[in-house]
Amino acid sequence: MTRYDLSPLFRSTVGFDRFARLLDSLPDAMETTQSYPPYNIEADGEDRYRISMAVAGFAEEMLGIEVKENLLSVTGKSPDTEAKTTYLHHGIAGRDFVRKFQLDDHVKVTWANLANGLLTIDLVREVPEEKKPRTIEIKKSSPQSLLGKAKKLIEGDSSKAA
Repeated sequence: MTRYDLSPLFRSTVGFDRFARLLDSLPDAMETTQSYPPYNIEADGEDRYRISMAVAGFAEEMLGIEVKENLLSVTGKSPDTEAKTTYLHHGIAGRDFVRKFQLDDHVKVTWANLANGLLTIDLVREVPEEKKPRTIEIKKSSPQSLLGKAKKLIEGDSSKAA
């Protein structure tokens, strides 16, 4: 896998160590990528997303959706068919799969639906109020007022010692 030197990034940023770990965990582009089942990822506005997966032949009880530590995993387990079928052409894939999606912070799965062989998963980014950008008021203070506060602190400490 190609590794990137992120040390220049760390000289001018704070808290991006998680980003570096995320880059390290991404699969190598040269590795064979999984293509089953096919899927789409759509953006609906700024904070809403939808993943659509073609899972023809899978019933609801054969599918599993799990979110753990910003990792969405969709699994499909096809039933074991005891009867041997002789196919003249076998073009419909019915094999087991695990498809994983790395989620950003504060992205939550809100809904999942299976209809007409299409599994739809809706996601939304819900940033807590304390994490949203806010404006910090700059208060003007004169050096004399700071000096006065310092004197009060010093005088208060000396009167307590007496």
